[in-house]
Amino acid sequence: MTLPIRTLTTDDLTGVWAVLEHAFAGPHASDEDRDVEFALADPARFYGGYDGDHPVASGGSLALSMTVPGGSRPVAGVTWIGVQPTHRRRGLLTSIMGRLIGDLHDRGEAVAALWASEGAIYQRFGFGPAAWDVALAVPSHAAFNRPVAATGLRLVEPDRTDLRAVYDSVAATTGGWHARDDAWWDYRLHDPEGNRSGASPLRCVLADGPTGVEGYALYATRQEWESGRPSGTAHLRELVAVNPEAKARLWRYLLDLDLLQSVRSHITGADEPLLQLLAEPRAAVPRLKDNLWVRLVDVAAALGGRAYAADVDLVLAVEDDACPWNAGRFRLQAGRDGATCESTSEEPDLRVHAADLGAAYLGGTTLLSRAAAGHVTELRDGALVEASAAFSWPGPAPYAPLAW
Repeated sequence: MTLPIRTLTTDDLTGVWAVLEHAFAGPHASDEDRDVEFALADPARFYGGYDGDHPVASGGSLALSMTVPGGSRPVAGVTWIGVQPTHRRRGLLTSIMGRLIGDLHDRGEAVAALWASEGAIYQRFGFGPAAWDVALAVPSHAAFNRPVAATGLRLVEPDRTDLRAVYDSVAATTGGWHARDDAWWDYRLHDPEGNRSGASPLRCVLADGPTGVEGYALYATRQEWESGRPSGTAHLRELVAVNPEAKARLWRYLLDLDLLQSVRSHITGADEPLLQLLAEPRAAVPRLKDNLWVRLVDVAAALGGRAYAADVDLVLAVEDDACPWNAGRFRLQAGRDGATCESTSEEPDLRVHAADLGAAYLGGTTLLSRAAAGHVTELRDGALVEASAAFSWPGPAPYAPLAW
């Protein structure tokens, strides 16, 4: 039996959140924890699958303004995807994703992005791996290959007033970062004791410069002892700086904290400059992992809505079983100043799936790499190199610094 999917109201959020707690095998959230999450969600963008009066599946999207090549664009941040364990394998996930993507298309929202609990799931729905990040474990007191002094720093209580301008400056030039209003800063700084796993409260250090605050680090410390020796860890939540020197000073501060053995960061950019600062790069233990997955809900609008690193004029033969309006041939004429992408009957230069274009959308995954994995077919000699160069973008490697 097919269970009904319906749009949520504010009164539905608590019941649907319970579905997510079961689906993700997580602890029961406090009222405060839920309130912080609910402040981000517009119920009209969320859906529930119901068995009678009981919610058993969920999904929806957040209205984000995200930096992409060429500027900031609307992106739907897909989230809250879950099915209660008692109702798995009944098509509920497929139904919710179909409804969600269809409604985005009807509203004219061209791009969706998500964090994947399991990447294999969302490839089925046309999402491609568009950004990558690195988890780092660095031993305390690791030496740098040039002098860096942890000077001009202040410890303060975490407060968005101190951090907002720094974040906004970096977000404007880094693909995958989205704008943060007060609700998003509350989410970033939310630090309930029950979520600390024995670590300290959230701490904040600011890096000052001639014009004011130039960077910040949000972190917590967890102190442990082994055979009478300190073996604690500084857990870095976020380190943001408007220039390389401020970033280096913040890293030096973290690595020089007393009575700790290591600094761990779950999310840093794939081109994190700390790896170039270390005198012995092998001292760090980096682990590359997928970050954002992107789905082009409307191929023509999405490709026409970003800029490109090089001039390009080519025809794409796009395959997309889940979104039939995307299937067909599109001529992309593009460059640094913008692009047009329109339906055409001309002979194609490349055959791609919508997921390949989603993967390449932020400039963090190349079409060459997708082709090497057998996902893109070159139909005109030289078209693949041209397209891959155009879809790339100069500047920091794209990634999202905060999961939603």
